[in-house]
Amino acid sequence: MPKLKTHKGMAKRIKVSATGKLMHRRAFRNHMLAHKSASAKREYVKEFQISAGDKANVKTMLGSYK
Repeated sequence: MPKLKTHKGMAKRIKVSATGKLMHRRAFRNHMLAHKSASAKREYVKEFQISAGDKANVKTMLGSYK
């Protein structure tokens, strides 16, 4: 069976932590920030874990990056 290629778009968006967790950036931080509250903008900076339902699919897409 051939090797799976890494999905480069996914590899740019997902970071694997030292303990093996798949972390992603929160959405809504790119533009139109003037009307968002400061506390909301600070919340967008944090990284969050991939949901359990998406984890298997993301690991397949990452291939050798996991």
